[in-house]
Amino acid sequence: MRERKDAPLRSDAQRNRERILEVALDELTRSADAPLSMIAKKAGVGQGTFYRHFPTREALVLEIYRHEMQQVADTAAPLLESREPDRALREWMDRLARFAMAKAGLADAIRQATSAPGKPAKPGHAPVTEAAELLLRAAEEAGTIRPGITASDLFLAIGGIWTLDPRTDWQPRATRLLDLVMDALRVGAPGR
Repeated sequence: MRERKDAPLRSDAQRNRERILEVALDELTRSADAPLSMIAKKAGVGQGTFYRHFPTREALVLEIYRHEMQQVADTAAPLLESREPDRALREWMDRLARFAMAKAGLADAIRQATSAPGKPAKPGHAPVTEAAELLLRAAEEAGTIRPGITASDLFLAIGGIWTLDPRTDWQPRATRLLDLVMDALRVGAPGR
C-alpha cells in the first residue's frame, strides 16, 4: 500500500529522511557532484529508500535548502519565549549566519539544480522573512530597536555574511558584523 504524498511519515521513514538530509548537506557542501549512491550509503539507507524520498538530485538539493531555511525560521518563536526580544533577534541572527554558511557551501549544487531551462526554481525565503519580521516587531514593541526596520532592511544590513568563506574561520567575523548591526538597530530605540 502506498502512502499518500501528504501523509505524515512513519517515525523510521522520518529518521531516514532526516539522516539523508544531514549527510547530503555535508557531502554536497564539499562537492556539488557528490554521488547520490555515496550519500545513501553514508546515510545508512538503501537506494530504494533514498529515491523514495528524493527521486532526483534537484529534489534533494532543493529540499536541503528548504529544510535548512525552515529550521532557522522555526527558531524565532521559541527564542522570543525564552529571551528578551532584542537578545532573541541577535541570537537568531547567529543562526541565520550559520544557515548562510551552509547555503554558501551548497551554492554550486543549488546553481546546478536550478540553472538549466525547465529546472525547478530555488525555493523562496518567505519563512525566514516572516521569522525576521516577528523578531523585529517584538523588539520594536519592547522599545529595544529603532522603529520601522523591516526584514528587507535587516537582510541588506547583514548581507556581508553571505560574502564570508565558509571554509575559513568565519564565525569571529560574522559575530563582529552582527554585533555591529545589532548596535545600529538599537540606536534611536525609544527604550534606550
